Amino acid sequence: MKNLLNKFVLATCSIFAVSCAFTTVFAQSKTLLFPDAPGIESYTYRTNFSKGVPATLDLIKENSIKDIEFSSLFNLSPEDLRKLLDERGLKCSSFGTGWNNIMHKTAEVANAAKALGAHYIHLGSVPQAGKTFTLQDAEFAVTELNKVGKILKNEYGLELLCHNHGVEFVPYENGTLYDFLIQRTNPKYVSFELDILWAFLPGHDPAQLIDKYPSRIKALHVKDLKNGIGTTNLGKTDHNNNVVLGQGQINIPAVIKAAKRANIKHYYLEDESQFAVEQIPQSIQYLQSLKQ
Repeated sequence: MKNLLNKFVLATCSIFAVSCAFTTVFAQSKTLLFPDAPGIESYTYRTNFSKGVPATLDLIKENSIKDIEFSSLFNLSPEDLRKLLDERGLKCSSFGTGWNNIMHKTAEVANAAKALGAHYIHLGSVPQAGKTFTLQDAEFAVTELNKVGKILKNEYGLELLCHNHGVEFVPYENGTLYDFLIQRTNPKYVSFELDILWAFLPGHDPAQLIDKYPSRIKALHVKDLKNGIGTTNLGKTDHNNNVVLGQGQINIPAVIKAAKRANIKHYYLEDESQFAVEQIPQSIQYLQSLKQ
């Protein structure tokens, strides 16, 4: 009887301990701003991918990342890349390429995205005729984005994401040409992916942009800009000006809070620097340390 009682006490204590641990973890998750792993932009690991796709996917998985935005197939067919993803429990939610491919090889790009399992087509940037992005460039982009966005939506069930690259923030009327792009494109066919560095570098607050366009911005490129780098709207900065999240100029907590208010689902880390392999784990650790 005594042994039975001891076993009962031990079992009860174990159940209580597990319950307390679960309660603690749940309580902590309720206080954290970003408890889950972010996604990743494949450009971050472009050098690694060029040396070996399977090993790079393993590296991504080791960082507890499951969601990938691909900007290249890295010399694989979409079907072969999808197989490698499936084998590792990874997914591709967005597939991107350049303007000419999306506009002139729409079916090929769309079919690749479908084979990968992506929901979004990511457009890296809109073209410009000269050194500076102009109203004529913006008007041309709006017309073409609406056309191809409609095709992607109606014929393939895909959503077009237009990614900013710093050049679009030229002053125009009471805002910028980035405002013009968002306001003149059809929300049924065109959405936006805000690269927070390429919004901040021309002198704009990415959190305020998210609050201004909560229904149009569907995804983020999350990155930080080295301290001491000045503003420019030319869409250029040294790759190594990408630093670990929280160690640069951008108010990352404010951006994440704005994105949560806007119900944004996809947060793709992008680190263009040569130190990305070392910096990405630190950026993830920083994100997951943020409190609400």
